[in-house]
Amino acid sequence: MSESVSEAGTAAAAEPAYDPAAPAPLNIPRTPTGDAGVDAVLERLADAGHLATDGHTEVYEDVHRGLRDALTALDARPGPPVPDRHPTAAPR
Repeated sequence: MSESVSEAGTAAAAEPAYDPAAPAPLNIPRTPTGDAGVDAVLERLADAGHLATDGHTEVYEDVHRGLRDALTALDARPGPPVPDRHPTAAPR
């Protein structure tokens, strides 16, 4: 009887216990956007798969901040001049 107990104990010790908070690759595909800055920010999402779940929030907040900054930068870029919608009347 002691042999069967020791074999069962050895088998249980060999199997790692399931830990839902342990790091696990997420394997979420990321399609390139064509914008190098945005793509670099989105690549940061891959880091979440190497962290325990309590570390995901930091990664997601970092990605959100980077995407928000990229959108804000679009508003700051000067565009082509906008034609005057109400041209002044030509002098008579």
